[in-house]
Amino acid sequence: MTHVSARDSGRRATPLRLRAALVPIATGLVTVATTVALAASASAGTTLGAAAAQTGRYFGTAVAVNRLSDSAYVGILNREFTSVTAENEMKWDATEPSPNQFTYASGDRLVSHAEANGMRVRGHTLAWHQQQPRWTAVLSGTALRNAMLNHVTQVATHYRGRIDAWNVVNEAFADGGSGGRRDSNLQRTGDDWIEAAFRAARAADPGAKLCYNDYNTDGQNPKSNGVYAMVQDFKARGVPIDCVGFQSHFTARSPVPSDYQANLQRFVDLGVEVQITELDVEGSGSAQADSYARAVRACLAVSRCTGITVSGIRDTDSWRSSATPLLFDGNGTKKPAYTATLDALNAGGTTVPPTTPPAGDGDCAASVSVNSWSGGFVATVTVTAGPAGLNGWVVNLTLPSGATVTNVWSAQNTGTSGDVSFRNVSYNSSVGAGAGTEFGFQGTGNGPTGTATCARA
Repeated sequence: MTHVSARDSGRRATPLRLRAALVPIATGLVTVATTVALAASASAGTTLGAAAAQTGRYFGTAVAVNRLSDSAYVGILNREFTSVTAENEMKWDATEPSPNQFTYASGDRLVSHAEANGMRVRGHTLAWHQQQPRWTAVLSGTALRNAMLNHVTQVATHYRGRIDAWNVVNEAFADGGSGGRRDSNLQRTGDDWIEAAFRAARAADPGAKLCYNDYNTDGQNPKSNGVYAMVQDFKARGVPIDCVGFQSHFTARSPVPSDYQANLQRFVDLGVEVQITELDVEGSGSAQADSYARAVRACLAVSRCTGITVSGIRDTDSWRSSATPLLFDGNGTKKPAYTATLDALNAGGTTVPPTTPPAGDGDCAASVSVNSWSGGFVATVTVTAGPAGLNGWVVNLTLPSGATVTNVWSAQNTGTSGDVSFRNVSYNSSVGAGAGTEFGFQGTGNGPTGTATCARA
């Protein structure tokens, strides 16, 4: 049965991995850190981000950069959310208004705000049949394909190391009963255009998760079956895809489907992560609250459903504001849907297991897991070698303002705050192709949340 979701307009919203585990270090430190972590996990989170983090997930929102001058908006953003997605600022028309002439000011502002506040970033979107710049209208075939691949490469390279996950391709499948691809100018360049976009993104930003994102795929239906078949094929052939995003726009006529959780799980069983990327629910009161809670519980029940992003903050910020679909009303007041969502997050669920993004064709990739408590943290970093292996490596990451490294094991650090580098020690310098090694560090303040980068030393 086809699940039909509300369709959004041009205002689209579509960004370290957390885990509750510590690596073995000095005995006393293990005891103290573990005790504090257990105490923290026993307490209910008082914000959406804190509650989601208890099971290793993020809770994010779509952000329009022009609203960052609204103090009430920013206050809710910084208090409640741990991930941001640009509504329009990273799309093709915004970043490349003229051929090969790129502008990143708005996207950079959002990324800088996220980094300054310890949030991860979801990049949205590299390739889409909508919101293309006007100059692409005269292109087709090889010329359009090359322009698209150049765009993917340039934008992903510009943000390399600062994006947690990219929506590489957005909404490429058709609605209706066929389960086939959407007829678009990009599709007419050849059926392998999606694969080409993913390969270009991996080469440009090997440390970011690469995702396919779509709507009307929340339950098992012809459209979601088409996406499923594509992901299955990509995984079988080694095409780099790490995650699938489910937009999840619900209405009274198209509610949360009964097989929502099962549908998320079947994609996870293919070997990818899943995320809810644009969640909103038309309506108000208890019915809306119940739908939000159902969606959250479904994600929490799937171990590799790694995060939830709502499609805006206040109802008045929504692309369908008349449907009052968000967690805060126009005045920024928490709605019953907020309370239901927070309660569902605090009820807990499966813990997200540690994952390491593939290193692709790069020298290496680095993923970070953080165990935090009030005033401090322990971070574990996994270094994964690329196809050529490693004989020495260096990892760079940025700590939030006020954070300081106090102890490091299995690596040598340069710097203790801000931009910090970690280099291998003698016994873990050599890493075979596709293999990994770990190091860790302890610090005061908030732990790192941006993407770490890795390179051959």
